[in-house]
Amino acid sequence: MTLSALTILVLALVAAVVVTVGFWAYSVANRLDRLHVRSDLSWLALDAALARRAVVARSIAASISASEGRSLAHLADVAERADRGHREAAENELSAALAKVDTDRLRSPLVAELADAEARVLIARRFHNDAVRDTLALRTRRTVQWLHLGGTAPLPTYFEIAERAGTSVPVSAQAVAVRPAPNSPAASSPAPSSPAPVPDRARTSARVVLLDDEGRVLLLRGHDPTTPEAHFWFTVGGAVEPGESLLDAAIREIAEETGLHVDPDQVFGPMWRRVAVFPFNGEVLHSEELFFAVQVPAFEPGADGFTDLERRMSLEHRWFDPAGVRELVGAGESVYPQDLPQLLDEARAVAARHREPEVRAIR
Repeated sequence: MTLSALTILVLALVAAVVVTVGFWAYSVANRLDRLHVRSDLSWLALDAALARRAVVARSIAASISASEGRSLAHLADVAERADRGHREAAENELSAALAKVDTDRLRSPLVAELADAEARVLIARRFHNDAVRDTLALRTRRTVQWLHLGGTAPLPTYFEIAERAGTSVPVSAQAVAVRPAPNSPAASSPAPSSPAPVPDRARTSARVVLLDDEGRVLLLRGHDPTTPEAHFWFTVGGAVEPGESLLDAAIREIAEETGLHVDPDQVFGPMWRRVAVFPFNGEVLHSEELFFAVQVPAFEPGADGFTDLERRMSLEHRWFDPAGVRELVGAGESVYPQDLPQLLDEARAVAARHREPEVRAIR
């Protein structure tokens, strides 16, 4: 039996495609392996920097009053022994205690040691978060997920803690900004020398840029229940519940806040990451927000699924075209994310699957 020229050509093309896809998959898997190694090593470096800060904290504890010293030493021990899941909270408690230390009462070498230790933590944390960002950007691509190119390695996680006032290093354009609360005094009059608020708790949120087929975006307007005179606009979304994935949280929040039920294959992302520390409803929150894009036919959103807290925020819906969002910002209204007018084109492209999303930091 002889093969025709056409059959040979088709087989050759199929073989070429298989080889090309195989080479691409091998390259991506190899790159993912290197990224995982990089994130693992950056975590080890951060862990070492945090351990050094704990040592300095115990040295400070030995040179201050007995009651303050015992408390500081205990917090340093707890932070150093905490597992990964509880490390952020423990390190934040240590940061809060160190922020209360009167450095004027310390010997100069000890003050220098503390400044150096905290600067090393800040630098190590930045490099770790950069490594996590790059790894997640590749791991969260749909083709990578479909082909399971990431293997069984767990997804790396960001590490965010409040920094003590006066600790600073040059921040790259890719660094994640910590922003003040909507309409808070710090939002209009930033004071670089003031200490950052120490979070009462941390939360991860799934947020959604919900677009309709007319190119409009759905925003909600509300206020902090404790400050009803200060309103702000924001996208659909909210905190991820225990045991819930980001995608499931995004779908649930759309249903609760708009009444619309979407399928998982309509939700694309995450594409952006925003970190903020701000006071809300009587406590200070450390919020990590991951944004998805969804495009649906135009509809009238409902409020039946609002929680008690959301009702106390007096939430209301409104659709905006891009010009309308720019007018909001131009009129001095608080809109979150802050760069939303410039980000809408990217969100539309992601929602229409014209581009593969990569997680990147926004304000």
